[in-house]
Amino acid sequence: MELYSYFRSSAAYRVRIALELKGLEHTIVPVNLSTDQQRAQHYLLNNPQGLVPALTLDSGETLAQSGAILEWLEETHTDAPLYPQDPVQKAQHRALCQHIACDIHPLNNLRVLRYLSGPLALDREQVNGWYAHWITLGFKAIEDAVETFGTDFSLGKHPGMLEVFLIPQVYNAYRFCIDLSPFPQIVALDERCQHLPAFSKAHPSNQIDFPGA
Repeated sequence: MELYSYFRSSAAYRVRIALELKGLEHTIVPVNLSTDQQRAQHYLLNNPQGLVPALTLDSGETLAQSGAILEWLEETHTDAPLYPQDPVQKAQHRALCQHIACDIHPLNNLRVLRYLSGPLALDREQVNGWYAHWITLGFKAIEDAVETFGTDFSLGKHPGMLEVFLIPQVYNAYRFCIDLSPFPQIVALDERCQHLPAFSKAHPSNQIDFPGA
């Protein structure tokens, strides 16, 4: 499989983590969002949405959107499940993942930040304030949920889909120098994840196609 990815893309980061957790071989194909490679004609032929990630399967078919890719991975590679088996718990975990994917991330992605600093002419401090507001607001619900687990990870001794969605958002929070002291459970969970090879391999700093970035 080939994963079209940008090292700092939260959505691509999610898929990298999931592929590593499931032990699936894949090749990273870098798409540099900072130079708008996602809008190049050759990429649009593969993924008309013009976004990352995109996953080209061994069959030659291409899947777009991280949520759809992650659900496909979960449905087709069931030996390393990332959701609880109980239907109610699974729905609760999905709700947390959607909270991150739908209520936090879209407000802070690259296209939004460019629009804030471009057409809306906000300065860096204002843009950073926007970013911090939505991260802080969104993390409150996640913090409460993590505290109720009472285990090392969302699936007990193993990380699951919640960590797949959450850890990239924590990376972004650190990158934008957001105060995470109000969220000790999230910080501790992130630290536990960073000790696992799957998360280390998927981390933006270990994406060799963007050395020193």
